[in-house]
Amino acid sequence: MDGAGALTIQVLGDLANIDRATWDGLANPAGAPFDPFLSWVFLQALEQSGCVSAAKGWQPAHLIARASNGQAVGAMPLYAKDHSYGEYVFDHGWADALQRAGGRYYPKLLCAAPFTPVSGRRILARDAEVEAALAQAAIGLARRAGASSVHATFTSAEACARLAPLGYMTRVGLQYHWFNPGYASFDDFLAQLSSQKRKNIRRERSRAREGLLVKRLRGGDIKARDWDFFFRCYMDTGSRKWGSPYLNREFFAQLGERMGERCVLFVAEAEGRQIASALNLVGGEALYGRYWGRLAEAPLLHFELCYYQAIELAIELGLPRVEAGAQGEHKLARGYVPAPTYSAHWIAHSGLRDAVARYLDAETPAMVEEAEVLSEHAPFRKMPDL
Repeated sequence: MDGAGALTIQVLGDLANIDRATWDGLANPAGAPFDPFLSWVFLQALEQSGCVSAAKGWQPAHLIARASNGQAVGAMPLYAKDHSYGEYVFDHGWADALQRAGGRYYPKLLCAAPFTPVSGRRILARDAEVEAALAQAAIGLARRAGASSVHATFTSAEACARLAPLGYMTRVGLQYHWFNPGYASFDDFLAQLSSQKRKNIRRERSRAREGLLVKRLRGGDIKARDWDFFFRCYMDTGSRKWGSPYLNREFFAQLGERMGERCVLFVAEAEGRQIASALNLVGGEALYGRYWGRLAEAPLLHFELCYYQAIELAIELGLPRVEAGAQGEHKLARGYVPAPTYSAHWIAHSGLRDAVARYLDAETPAMVEEAEVLSEHAPFRKMPDL
């Protein structure tokens, strides 16, 4: 498609058009922390199950960069979209503004792990030159396809800085992560909290588990019936939150079969009957909480399955942090602290581009200030001034 020096960049389309080893060599190179959401298995399962498809408004348009000898040296998980659902970096207001001005926002191009508000590498390049070539190729593809924009969501601040000279604007968001400085146990973590917060968490855990048995299932311990139950929970929560859940049972079947060792289910039982479940994925440097649901009322169980069980497992595995998904100031009282997220946005329409730039000039310092204010309310003990 595009050439950059000795590089050739092509549109792959579906992930089935590249072999697993080639993609994974770029997405999860040797020596780098494993990112399950960039792996060929995860992304291809989304496509094969039909969760990601043209019919769903997610047309795969992945890019591959090859050196003159044919070796793959970079890739970009890219989708042509005709809506903004399942992204968690909200640009509906941008779309409405362009439509009111007589323009068309969709289709747009999105570089992301679909339905996954988890930060990580987005342009999978071995050096900055290849990264820039892929980012520029995405712009070229957008121009030729009549797409309004290119977006790389949940990338790094460093990547955004490298993309800025190409016309990509940086947007800052906010999540809540739990960080592990090397705790040996959950009690070690509690010892760092203020007395009242420590008591509150112990009280919450006691109430949440009253009359319940909480099980941790991983890999081969997760049977088909457990996935069936989890999917019922997912559908119940998704139907209430989104109206139409994004993922289907086939996707979770493939996830369990192909990435079972990375999957952990926390399951709550009452008198031998499963009543709630939460899915986590184990990465190289984080535990990622993804979905949860319950089919019976149980006070505070959400906090136990989604936050406290995850903290315990991260400590056992020696993982540096837990990422428990988007939003949720209620996480703050449970030891999860504000953490910035970053996305990069290129917009073709000059009027919208200028308006978005002004908007980001105001939004960014507001997000930074919000994080600082929230951090003051973290539950950790305040150290005396020296």
